[in-house]
Amino acid sequence: MKSSKLFSLFLIIYLGLIAGCGSNSSANLEDNPLGEDNLTYKWAHIALEATANDTERFKPRPTVTSRYLALIFVSIYDAWSVYDNKAVPVYLKNVSRRPQAERTLEKKEIAISYAAYRTLLEYYPADSLLFTDFMLDLGLDPTNKSKDPKSPVGVGNLSAFQVITSRTGDGSNHYGEEPGSSQTPYFNYTGYKPTNSADENVDLGRWQPKYFSDGKGGWFAPECLTPFWDRVKPIGLKSADQFRPGPPPEIGSEKLRMEIQEVVEVQSNLTDYQKALVEYMRDGPQSVQQAGHWLRFAQDVSRRDNHTLDQDVKMYFYNQVVAMDAFIAAWDSKMFYDYARPFALVHEIFEDQMILGWGGEKVGMTKMSGTQWRPYSPEVFLCPPFPSYVSGHSAVSGACAEALRLWTGSDDFGKSVTLVAGAMTEPDFLGDTVVLDFPTFTETAEMAGISRVLGGYHIQSDNLEGLELGRNVANEVWTFYKAHTGD
Repeated sequence: MKSSKLFSLFLIIYLGLIAGCGSNSSANLEDNPLGEDNLTYKWAHIALEATANDTERFKPRPTVTSRYLALIFVSIYDAWSVYDNKAVPVYLKNVSRRPQAERTLEKKEIAISYAAYRTLLEYYPADSLLFTDFMLDLGLDPTNKSKDPKSPVGVGNLSAFQVITSRTGDGSNHYGEEPGSSQTPYFNYTGYKPTNSADENVDLGRWQPKYFSDGKGGWFAPECLTPFWDRVKPIGLKSADQFRPGPPPEIGSEKLRMEIQEVVEVQSNLTDYQKALVEYMRDGPQSVQQAGHWLRFAQDVSRRDNHTLDQDVKMYFYNQVVAMDAFIAAWDSKMFYDYARPFALVHEIFEDQMILGWGGEKVGMTKMSGTQWRPYSPEVFLCPPFPSYVSGHSAVSGACAEALRLWTGSDDFGKSVTLVAGAMTEPDFLGDTVVLDFPTFTETAEMAGISRVLGGYHIQSDNLEGLELGRNVANEVWTFYKAHTGD
């Protein structure tokens, strides 16, 4: 009888020790908020709201916002790492790992909140009130700028400070610090100018700007978006050109003719399902761009799997570093090849033919001259203003899908969305209500990629090479991630 009681006592103690060894040992399971209730998830939601607001203020700039989101979650990760058994920060230096007794949920929440708050203020200053109100809701003092490395407030502030200073001069020209920029943020310091103008296409194989409506009855041709982004220093990749693909189809080749023919044919036969897919992946009003779109997908996983704060810190960190580095790698290819988009190529190849295409918001599908063809897109954003090869949507989607597959250990996703076909593009020609199902991460990325062909923004080579590039990025950054987390 005594031996039985001793064994039971030993078992209780043993199980308690095991429970205390996990990375989430700072709080009992019932006290550890899960899914959308954990604080990392909530800060991600705030970051997405700020990204959507940034799009409204500055128009889509997916490269820029991918950097913002990545650095916000690197800062959060670095602050959290001090309270973990194995994690190694990326930019945080000279701050010791806190003792086991201090690795509580409360201290982690304080540290990541100050890290998030300071980086959000830096990159989305126009939304400072949003961030400050959230800090006050959490019962935290937003004016506390302590850099005491022994306190969670100081750890969070230091993490943000060191991320921000470490990334100054990283090639993004965020502060206009590159030579010749005259302190103008995101100034084109490379001197890149397109070979073709919006009015004259002198080299069919090179990118040509196109005219957009300004929404007020006028027209303008946007300049190339961040043509220097291939010079931004990656976080997890060795270099921007590490996985640069081979060249796109040659001008005049049968391969190119067939791929352009495909773009024209699929657009002329768009189903309501395909229209809805194009619009959803284009990420319309209140857009958070591609990095934000995949952060939302990561949040779907968090809700589905009831993630803890620790799990979301690590998943968002990996997910967003992958997105940022995929954009850098995609821009390396775009600027190296400076390749034409279907918008211009269709005009040349189908110049003397009558084809069926999309005539605009008030027209719908109609017969037109090949020189009048355009993507299935609103006049205020007819086509992405930068070279085509490879597709940024495909690269980032391929990267983030592979990242979620690797991180979760499964390709299963299970998300679905419902929307009305045409609502974001042709409100006078609304289609049916459509349900888009995303059974796996891989299929979701492939749907994102093919949507760009369906919409007329890209040929298949842009898409397929982009997906492959993204997957290569994710696998390379996976090695970086494991080295930092010890997982």
